[in-house]
Amino acid sequence: MKKKHLKIAVIGGGSSYTPELVEGLIRYHDEFPVAELYLADIEAGADKLRIIGELAQRMIDASGKPIRLHTTLDRREAIRGADFVATQIRVGMLDARSRDEKIPLAHHLIGQETTGAGGFAKALRTIPVILDICRDIEELAPGAFMINFTNPAGIITEAVSKHSRVKSVGLCNLPISTKMQIAELYGVPQSEMFIEIVGINHLNWTTRVLIEGEDMTEDFLNKLSGAKGPSMANIPDLEWDSEFIQSVGALPCPYHRYYYMKEEMYREISEHYQESGKTRADDVKEVEAELFEIYKQPEVNSKPAQLEKRGGAYYSEAAVQLMKSIYNDTGDIQTVNVRNQGVIPDLPGDVSIEINCVIKSDGPHALAPSKPLPPQIRGLLQVVKAYEELTIDAAVRGDYASALQALTIHPLVGDERIAKEVLADILEQNAEYLPQFQVRAR
Repeated sequence: MKKKHLKIAVIGGGSSYTPELVEGLIRYHDEFPVAELYLADIEAGADKLRIIGELAQRMIDASGKPIRLHTTLDRREAIRGADFVATQIRVGMLDARSRDEKIPLAHHLIGQETTGAGGFAKALRTIPVILDICRDIEELAPGAFMINFTNPAGIITEAVSKHSRVKSVGLCNLPISTKMQIAELYGVPQSEMFIEIVGINHLNWTTRVLIEGEDMTEDFLNKLSGAKGPSMANIPDLEWDSEFIQSVGALPCPYHRYYYMKEEMYREISEHYQESGKTRADDVKEVEAELFEIYKQPEVNSKPAQLEKRGGAYYSEAAVQLMKSIYNDTGDIQTVNVRNQGVIPDLPGDVSIEINCVIKSDGPHALAPSKPLPPQIRGLLQVVKAYEELTIDAAVRGDYASALQALTIHPLVGDERIAKEVLADILEQNAEYLPQFQVRAR
């Protein structure tokens, strides 16, 4: 029998994204009856948590839904007895993200928070903290599902799968955003279309597009050729070359621009930094400051439109759809991050993949791709997955050799001398967050 009163814990509850989640919990309350919502954060985030908590309470009050809201700096209190634990943390906060983006730029590399050297640094800081949260879940809410929205989401999902007993699902708003944008392109509701997504987080390909049951993949690629295509607010929106898209035979996700248009993307990012002295993280700080000023206003009782500038649009749709589908055993199809277990034969069975899954009460069940991956997809996928495996090993064991190899083989670094220099900077500038490593002298 389904529980009629659910407890949700949000770790990182002071995030500017939280109003999106609260909006979703309110919208779907009849299908997903949350009774207790705990927003938890750390001492450094106490002020933001207070502001978010007050806004969330106004949103709940305006909705009339019977959701009891709690804000706390005690993570264990939030987790105890929870049915779902949503994780949306940023270890080191936006200052650390700014460093993650500036260190690569100092070495003439792309600085981005989820991939390349920047994503690597974030993963090193985040994995130990996430695994510590998992130990609390194992003790205090052993039956709970952990819904992870923390980036780099695929790496975090894999680390949890390999090093804990927690039932976890990794989540990204990119797949749902892609589906919404394709539906808009064809002028059809999402219910009348199906897209097949295959790959890993922030490195996936849309390999099939069906509209009302008709395969429109070739037509879609023709429409996309020479156009910008689906994108995200946090990624420079460069046009795809028509011949290149046809040669891929699938829609690359927006993050592929960092791989397929490396020089042009580097130029965009570095020129912005040289002209403004800011990285994307510094821009986000300004957006967040604006958002929190809006959140403070006592008359505000709904999610403001400015939140879409953060690049996290449709978070509530993705997060709440997943939780309510698990709760209701719906069997619908969603694209999430799960353990491979042979679904993509080209990758190890114990790694995480981002793929279409049937969502049941015991969690997601991955669907095998409709056809084998061609070499142009398989090759890049295998290299970046190997980087992720090495990164997790480095973060868990504090292993310098794994860290150096991870950076060296990543396509956005790709040079052992530069990798060594970048790694030295990362370890030095993140020393307080990386006790598992001993910082090496240059």
